[in-house]
Amino acid sequence: MAAHSSWSTGLLRTLLSRCRPCRTPGPVQTRTGPGQHRWVSSLSAPPPPGTWSSRLSRLSHRDLYRISITDPDQFWGSAAADRLRWVKPFDRVQDCDLSSGKICWFLGGKLNVSVNCLDVHVEKHPDRVALIWERDEPGTEVKITYRELLETTCRLANTLKSHGIQKGDRVAIYMPVSPLAVAAMLACARIGAVHTVVFAGFSSEALAGRIQDAQCKAVVTFNQGVRGGRVIDLKATVDAAVKSCPTVRHVFVAHRTENPVVMGHLDVPLEEVMSSQSPVCPAEPLDSEDLLFLLYTSGSTGKPKGIVHTQAGYLLYASLTHQYVFDHQDGDVFGCVADVGWITGHSYVVYGPLCNGATTVLFESTPVYPDPGRYWETVQRLRISQFYGAPTALRLLLNYDESFVKKYDRSSLRTLGSVGEPINHEAWHWFHSVVGDGRCPLVDTWWQTETGGVCIAPRPAEEGAAIIPAMAMRPFFGIRPSLLGEKGELLSGDGVGGALCIGQSWPGMARSIYGDHQRFIDAYFKLYPGFYFTGDGAYRSEDGYYQITGRMDDVINVSGHRLGTAEIEDALDEHPAVPETAVIGFPHEIKGEAPFAFVVLKEDFVDDPPVVLQQLRELVSTKIARYAVPEHFLVVKRLPKTRSGKIMRRILRKVAMETTGDLGDVSTLDDPTVVEEIIEAHELYRKQSGGEKKKKKKKKEDFLSPSL
Repeated sequence: MAAHSSWSTGLLRTLLSRCRPCRTPGPVQTRTGPGQHRWVSSLSAPPPPGTWSSRLSRLSHRDLYRISITDPDQFWGSAAADRLRWVKPFDRVQDCDLSSGKICWFLGGKLNVSVNCLDVHVEKHPDRVALIWERDEPGTEVKITYRELLETTCRLANTLKSHGIQKGDRVAIYMPVSPLAVAAMLACARIGAVHTVVFAGFSSEALAGRIQDAQCKAVVTFNQGVRGGRVIDLKATVDAAVKSCPTVRHVFVAHRTENPVVMGHLDVPLEEVMSSQSPVCPAEPLDSEDLLFLLYTSGSTGKPKGIVHTQAGYLLYASLTHQYVFDHQDGDVFGCVADVGWITGHSYVVYGPLCNGATTVLFESTPVYPDPGRYWETVQRLRISQFYGAPTALRLLLNYDESFVKKYDRSSLRTLGSVGEPINHEAWHWFHSVVGDGRCPLVDTWWQTETGGVCIAPRPAEEGAAIIPAMAMRPFFGIRPSLLGEKGELLSGDGVGGALCIGQSWPGMARSIYGDHQRFIDAYFKLYPGFYFTGDGAYRSEDGYYQITGRMDDVINVSGHRLGTAEIEDALDEHPAVPETAVIGFPHEIKGEAPFAFVVLKEDFVDDPPVVLQQLRELVSTKIARYAVPEHFLVVKRLPKTRSGKIMRRILRKVAMETTGDLGDVSTLDDPTVVEEIIEAHELYRKQSGGEKKKKKKKKEDFLSPSL
């Protein structure tokens, strides 16, 4: 695999070895004492230094949460003063009005995010490992210290500046998870440019659409990527994309492999130019509400929307949630296996951990390369303390023998976490019992691209507080969940379900949709005035804990009964033959709507689906009710998923409704060929069902088992 090693073992070390000892230049290095901050709040005077830390040590979780809700200015003002380094102190904690989509935090303050993530730690422990790059090739990890990362970031920042990139310019980063991708993000932050990371697997068309919307001035990419033993051409994708992007002036090309690429008139050899740049770059003082990054997420209209996150509030919230949700402590190795192309990678691979001076893992490979033990071999080798991954990957891995987990030493693990979608009970118990040996708290986290960080999770909590399997449970500091009914009424008490809204602003929340603030208002604040509408439904248990029930557009109304598709999926997933399901609603002439279940079966059960499907009907009937039993079951090889692991349900709806002539944009699918597989399976199923109708059979077999 030597051909894949050029960046890690070659030029990176060459660049770093040529760097002068780090010094921290520029005006941002003036340390302003927390006691000098000024803001409008209920406090008669600014908090003294160390207020946040001392308050945490004295107050219970219950009291801290109460203060964060009843006096958010005191809570967040103290946290920001104590945890972040400011160039200029802020004058006012917040100016927010959810009804108009106005969200501003730490007004008047100036800081630099890269300084808070790098310089402050280099001053204290320059040789602490900041990044462990777990490359695709097992056992070839590369460790980067905070001093090395700062110097690489400064070289890259100076490279951008020397090519005309200025404060406010947008820069697209089309790179797999790697130290250079992190340095590119931090380099943008250092000079005040706005980065938009595009997952290095999106098509040229999808990449072009994001570049065009953001009007990016430059793109940073690799020649190729490496994942799961495969080499993926990236430069070719960028070349195709920028043909329709007139705003792009430069394409900075680094090398992940030693394979040469054709360089055009826009292209800049990144490593070559960086090697001649200074390892010192003054950090730009930025307003708290200056843009930090854009991150594009799917919209209901089909057009991706550029979610806007800004400087101080986002960084503070990512830092605080990273520390307290995952119980991060000095010396830990934090293992979030998300890609930097998604919000999870932004908040819990890069900004949260680095702001806290943590050692964070960059996982380049897949859960099953070279075998299904890859995650746990990595845990053993890197001594990972917290492991944060997606239920999709867990459901994949639980299909394999437990020996792939148990042959590796996982004693370093202290906290487990799941992210991206509600975790089903089978995956939760497997993760907790098999991976964690029943001794690690498992935090099922709920949050969104728009929220910036975890909003509901079992931790933090009082010491020894219970964790209920497959439930997000408790709101984080400053998060005030509310459940609203169909008429917009606030649902009080426990044992109720409704639209999950948040009734109070918090520092990490998104500020707008880039270039279309009205769309931002319409999407999140119009339906329930005075609240942020998450788009999700939730149930508040009799004990006051929150269970996410799925997207509101994934709620089915069957004969007057409202059903969350996640609830049906959870029941189906409890069957030992079923690693994964997706349930959607489709029109029914009598019931109004009916559930349609797409079911993936384990290999040992694919030869006898009728027995399994009958058991599934009985399971749903027992777990929920007879009316919840899906009208149709379609056995498929796999489900259509985006590269972040989310199921693309709109495609399944079109299949169920036989309207596949217009599938819309499928560029975000991990493997678009899955669509044709499902369409063919449904065609077979439909013919089979039609034949049975003609024969007037009383009982129809609502299944199909294609050759797997």
